[in-house]
Amino acid sequence: MKRLLLLAALVAPASAQTFYSVPGPDAPELARRGSFGVGVRTMDLVHKGQVDILKFDKDTGKAPLYDRPLKVELWYPALIPAGVEEKTTYTSRNPGNTNPPGSFETIGKALRDAVPLPDRKFPLVVVSHGYPGTRTFLTYLTENLASKGYVVAAIDHTDSVLGEIRPFQSTLLNRSADQLFVVESLSTLPDVDASNTAIVGYSMGGYGALTSAGAGISSKSALATFVPGGYLADWFADSPKFQGLNRSTIKGIVAIAPWGEQPPNNAWDAAGLAGIRIPSLFIAGDQDDVADYANGNRPAFEKAINSDRCMLVYENASHNTGGNPLPMPTTDPRFLSFFQESVWRKDRINAINQHFITAFLDWTLKGETAKREYLHLAIPRSSDGKWVMSPGSQDAGQFSTGKDAQGNLFWKGFQRRSALGLEMRCLEK
Repeated sequence: MKRLLLLAALVAPASAQTFYSVPGPDAPELARRGSFGVGVRTMDLVHKGQVDILKFDKDTGKAPLYDRPLKVELWYPALIPAGVEEKTTYTSRNPGNTNPPGSFETIGKALRDAVPLPDRKFPLVVVSHGYPGTRTFLTYLTENLASKGYVVAAIDHTDSVLGEIRPFQSTLLNRSADQLFVVESLSTLPDVDASNTAIVGYSMGGYGALTSAGAGISSKSALATFVPGGYLADWFADSPKFQGLNRSTIKGIVAIAPWGEQPPNNAWDAAGLAGIRIPSLFIAGDQDDVADYANGNRPAFEKAINSDRCMLVYENASHNTGGNPLPMPTTDPRFLSFFQESVWRKDRINAINQHFITAFLDWTLKGETAKREYLHLAIPRSSDGKWVMSPGSQDAGQFSTGKDAQGNLFWKGFQRRSALGLEMRCLEK
């Protein structure tokens, strides 16, 4: 009976938690929120003089230019006044590829328009959603990272946003351009350390992150002809314009279920992926039915030979390894297919992502080299771990050190019995 009561006490907080950025009690070590208060504000940026590919004229073979609007949600370490609740509400349009009407709300643990922490600079993390998606699709991660000393900017990619979805050519052409423009635009903020930036991208955001990091698109890719007028050529690996892009401030990328390498698209060839020369963290489900783990995500990871890289794999997970949990109880198939995973608890995926992405960013952007040990693990498959308890010992709430004096091998930072169904593979450049 005592054991049942203890289990009930441990499970209850996870099911009752209010904020996605606050992980449950079974979360790995680095998932926990940091010590900084979090502010949030909305910014409107304009990328001038961009190709309006959706107005391509077949007769002239050209597309006009336009000023491309980009809405950005910004989370940052902030001063939270005494007695003021750190809470906000995010509104998003309903999921669905046909721009269905209606919207839903989620609650965030951040104070709207709070005063940034004065006289401090923090690394910049740019977050990029999928097609379709929204700037608030990964708030479990954006708020969590801001509490740990990062300025985090999530983009609403024009033409890819829920409720305002337009043809795919715009997303293919603009995704990396959006990311690099936001990196440049926000580098002048007084609380941003402009020399230390990372890009985190999910699905099409991952496509953009790989390209932004230096993976030039192959001129033989099916994508090359899908964008009319040859306008994608500026993003080819051998393009002088692509080679001349300034990526000096980008010190790492996180590609979650990156779309593009899967047949028949084959966005990048081996030479293109070899253009990534900064550390990278790939995250994928081995049953991904959109980006194709076996023929897409894994080959992209393996061919990025000039990147010090790791790949976290969720066994029996599909494509939904990047975003927030289901926002409300529902039987609506649009919500279920957009948010849920069939085998994995979504809050569990979120906590594991928070843990590993924190380790990666602390290592690459803050120079905390000890955090690299959380990625380079003693055993590739978590289910092969060993954690034997001594008679009468208590392990509740303890995190593994990776390898202990008793010869136990277990994933560093995980609690006993909590590292199952995962694989981590790391390759040096």
